[in-house]
Amino acid sequence: MSVSVKDVAARAMVSVGTVSNVLNRPDKVAPDTVTRVQAAIVELGFVRNDAARQLRDGRSRSIGLIVLDVANPFFTDIARGAEDRAAEAHLTVLLGNSDENTARETSYLDLFEEQRVHGVLISPLGDVRARLERLRLRGTPTVLVDRQTDDKSFSSVAVDDVAGGTLAVSHLASIGRRRIAFVGGPGSIRQVADRFIGARTAAKATAGMTLEVISTDALTVLEGRAAGQAIMAREPAERPDAIFAANDLLALGVLQALNMAGVSLVPQEIALIGYDDIAFASAAVVPLSSVRQPSELIGSTAVDLLLREVAGGDEFAHEQIVFQPELVVRDSTAG
Repeated sequence: MSVSVKDVAARAMVSVGTVSNVLNRPDKVAPDTVTRVQAAIVELGFVRNDAARQLRDGRSRSIGLIVLDVANPFFTDIARGAEDRAAEAHLTVLLGNSDENTARETSYLDLFEEQRVHGVLISPLGDVRARLERLRLRGTPTVLVDRQTDDKSFSSVAVDDVAGGTLAVSHLASIGRRRIAFVGGPGSIRQVADRFIGARTAAKATAGMTLEVISTDALTVLEGRAAGQAIMAREPAERPDAIFAANDLLALGVLQALNMAGVSLVPQEIALIGYDDIAFASAAVVPLSSVRQPSELIGSTAVDLLLREVAGGDEFAHEQIVFQPELVVRDSTAG
């Protein structure tokens, strides 16, 4: 026979409402009462029926988070920040990895809507505004993560990637490099496109600087290694003297290819800078210079925006928070 909330209330000698508050809003209940109710829960072996509560409230206590690539430590750190902040609000985070695949992205949006999540945080692959508007109209608030909106129709938290791209190439210019290669893609990913815009702006502002683009199909170590091998296949005089990779995974792959060539090239012949400043960047064979994003802060701020949107309802004024990137100089550009 299953144990009900009424059974717990009777054993703890409190009202059903008090048991509900202990389960959902323990900060509103006196500590001694919380202890007594929790003791009754353990003694009776009570397990809450979250599905029933979800149907009753119309919304679960979970937040859906969709990221571009869970293998990228940058997004893992975003998820950690979101999870820590959600836990403070007695919410959980359900993680979906779109893997830079639009079909998977759509599938997760459908799933989270079916699960009646508290809200959705998403780092979108492409233009999903129409889909997100439908989601919001049906009662599921949405916040964009690591992505800005042009029309401010959604709350968002991001880093100024144009400024980040400018920062990276300006740094390469400051150490005397003039033949720059931008390694990154696909260009359909907004963050990649913005970083290139910033790189191009800095290149145009530097006398004698050239900027070539080496496109990749994904933002992975393997793609970076392939790009690095293509560079090393050139005659030395035709190689760039600096590389700006659209993220650290690509930069680490490029570094692998250059090291595999058997010549100590970085930074003497080719300076190298990445983006994100993941933990592996500082631990590379040649510690990697990078443009740092406050990844965990992005995740926690996204949850804060979502909670404010839920509390504000239809009258909520969407917020756009943009953090500024930070240049981190290490050995890969310090020579």
